[in-house]
Amino acid sequence: MNEESKFAVEEVEAAPPPPQRPRVDREPDYLEGFLSHKPEPVPAGEPGGEVYDGVIAALKEIYDPEIPVNIYDLGLIYGVDVTGDGHVVVTMTLTTPHCPVAESMPGEIEMQVGAVPGVGVAEVNLVWDPPWDPQKMSDEAKLELGML
Repeated sequence: MNEESKFAVEEVEAAPPPPQRPRVDREPDYLEGFLSHKPEPVPAGEPGGEVYDGVIAALKEIYDPEIPVNIYDLGLIYGVDVTGDGHVVVTMTLTTPHCPVAESMPGEIEMQVGAVPGVGVAEVNLVWDPPWDPQKMSDEAKLELGML
């Protein structure tokens, strides 16, 4: 059997037009309404809010004196709580209980965070449980220290 006999070829002058689809009348495009909807504003003390983000930025300006990485990326900050009246509580640890800045670091953090617009009172809770370990560092900090 040769290759030409496998398929029948028919030449036509024109193909019939495709059948018409029924037209569906609908409301204006739903996407237009979706895109015109404005997002809800984020409260100032929530992640993404103005005060919260300002506190995080302030924490990223404070560096551990022995390690050239800021305390936020180092993983020393365990939590940042902001109340509606501007009271900020930073829960943190240090790399070791015998850290030479154990007495001065909380005061420095209170001063830096207290200077953020919208913050009334800044408080630091220094905790030792869970203990800090290098796995708490951000990828940026690990890269900076040559651990990645």
